[in-house]
Amino acid sequence: MAGMTTANTGALMRANLWSNQLKDTLIDELAAQKYVAWMDFPDGTTWNIPSIGDLDASDYVEDTAIEYTPMDVGNFTFSITEYKQSATYITNKQRQDSYYSSMLEAMFVPKEQRAISVALETDILEQGQPGTPNGQTANNANVINGADHRWVGSTVVNSVRTLGIKDFAKARYSLKKANVPDQNLIAIVDPSVEYHLGTLTGLVDFSFNPKWEGIVETGIATGMRFTRNIFGFDVYESNYLHTLVASETINTVASGANAKANLFFSAAPGMEKPWVGSMRQMPKVDGEYNKDFQREEYVTTARWGVKLYRQENFITVLSSTNVIV
Repeated sequence: MAGMTTANTGALMRANLWSNQLKDTLIDELAAQKYVAWMDFPDGTTWNIPSIGDLDASDYVEDTAIEYTPMDVGNFTFSITEYKQSATYITNKQRQDSYYSSMLEAMFVPKEQRAISVALETDILEQGQPGTPNGQTANNANVINGADHRWVGSTVVNSVRTLGIKDFAKARYSLKKANVPDQNLIAIVDPSVEYHLGTLTGLVDFSFNPKWEGIVETGIATGMRFTRNIFGFDVYESNYLHTLVASETINTVASGANAKANLFFSAAPGMEKPWVGSMRQMPKVDGEYNKDFQREEYVTTARWGVKLYRQENFITVLSSTNVIV
């Protein structure tokens, strides 16, 4: 009499097993929203902010008429420009037949809200680049008070340029020349910058520079934030920085594949933030059953406007993302 072996009980064995969980994608941190001065913009499509300049002092000659000069005035405007949507659905048949339908449906709204948040993050970091309103000029150093506010990274790796320690020092200098407080300094860089900085000889060889001791054991970043402050800058990594097109590069050295625009600015208390914006409509979820298509539909929409506000508090350093070991 046959026993219970694999040879005669194959019909009782499952060749393929399916998990009771769904594999989700990994998500990174979003940080740019906190560096926007969000304004209450109740109606209309364009917001106006009057601006004034400075007065000059001049020599006075006794017993002559005083010279009166007006202040320069201007008008800064920004508009509600973005209207984003993220939507999906599940059919009745899918609901009835799929083991995972309830888990799948529970992910719809969080996934849609994440998509809207990524779109907002990307839009914020895009503002200030050439081609955006009030943005920097391509192929130009964008000098303010004698100091560059746009340049190519100082470190050359395999014929392309990336950021080096000198760029952090220069960014601090340029902000100071523009009268920007050297407090709460922020740098948002591409993840490739961490690799290049972490492999610089002066950092890895901590006998040469003891203050960097420990980098080879722990790395230079935790999560999306650098563990060490560089020339006063708290450094954050982002996958959503602006990707350069050919017309925006300052020279061909920076135009490696998918070159990025890394950002430097101050978030000091009392200092106006680099960007100004308004959320006309926060992410709003709507859901309904569509009887004609026999499906449940979910849609998230949002409206906002963002624009670079303080050019003097905004520095762009271009770098290649090429990482070659």
